[in-house]
Amino acid sequence: MRVTWDRVLAWRLRRQFLESPTTAHAEEVVGRLCGVQAQVAAPAATAVGIRQKDPEPDGIEHALSERSLLKTWSMRGTLHLLPARDAANYLSVIASARTWEKPAWQRAFGATPRQVADLVEAVAELLDGRVLTRDELVSHLVRDPRFSSLEEQLRSGWGTLLKPLAWQGALCHGPKDGNATTFTRPASFVPDWPGIPDPDEAAPAVIAAYLGAHGPATPEMLDAWLTRNSLRKAPLRRWFADMGDRLTEVDVAGRSAYLLTEHAEELADTRPQGTVRLLGAFDQYVLGAGTKETEVLPGHHRSKVSRTAGWISPVVVLDGRIVGTWELDGGRVTVSLFPDAQQPPWEEVEAEVSRIARAGGHGELELRSA
Repeated sequence: MRVTWDRVLAWRLRRQFLESPTTAHAEEVVGRLCGVQAQVAAPAATAVGIRQKDPEPDGIEHALSERSLLKTWSMRGTLHLLPARDAANYLSVIASARTWEKPAWQRAFGATPRQVADLVEAVAELLDGRVLTRDELVSHLVRDPRFSSLEEQLRSGWGTLLKPLAWQGALCHGPKDGNATTFTRPASFVPDWPGIPDPDEAAPAVIAAYLGAHGPATPEMLDAWLTRNSLRKAPLRRWFADMGDRLTEVDVAGRSAYLLTEHAEELADTRPQGTVRLLGAFDQYVLGAGTKETEVLPGHHRSKVSRTAGWISPVVVLDGRIVGTWELDGGRVTVSLFPDAQQPPWEEVEAEVSRIARAGGHGELELRSA
């Protein structure tokens, strides 16, 4: 099967509710996208809201309170919203990389694999049926001589030492407590939590979900999106091979990639629709492909989107290709289009600003060109 990039990008827009917004609720949107990055709350709400015909201002908070969404450290070590029913599968595959056992990680963060294993056990016990703030959790832990030397790292807002515990199902974010971050166990938060499965059992579901939103893709693309290329290569290739006829190999302008067989006919029939979208910071459309994918983002413009400290800028997208960036300051949206890119119709950009206003509950926004 041979397809062009134009069709691939148009198909991804359709699959990610960007060609035609959906009536689905927040948890369904998050599920289709394979999670929504939630380091910052406002972009997460925007990512969901712009994909809904009628944005739900409190949709994410409602889903968290209903426990159909789970907030935890997952893909690439960043905080994500995940569908509660699927979270264990993602965490299993991420944990299989065992990044905390690598010498570079140990040198950087000062914890041995034995200490991480002990932390998993201790934290799971402390949070069993309980909700604790970060300060309460760390205060309990550092009374134990095994962890007293790790206090600074445990209190760090980056949560580096807590991430391996999240991947192994020992903790997740709990209900809001004012401005304080709280933690609990997924088994205490999610009804019928299945526990973390074997990665061989989890991988087919993760691969299918990823290809269903971000395909056609390669095993390496999945790895970059999940773990920043930390998975062991032999199991990764085997997981794809074991899916057999569920996958179809696709030639995308000379590049080999995989697609779910059930989506092959739909991809073949897809055509670009001239779709213009303004996507918020850290949008999954950008992260799923990765900012190094030059068919989505020209390499010479990458620094405008992938910024310092891991910040991913809000972007302007035309038929799946990034053609500029935008920023919101007060009540004004400033759009900076790339001068060498195809220019989207300005009236379409204006319509997108209205969509951003509705999705974020901003009221009327003024549009200006940089």
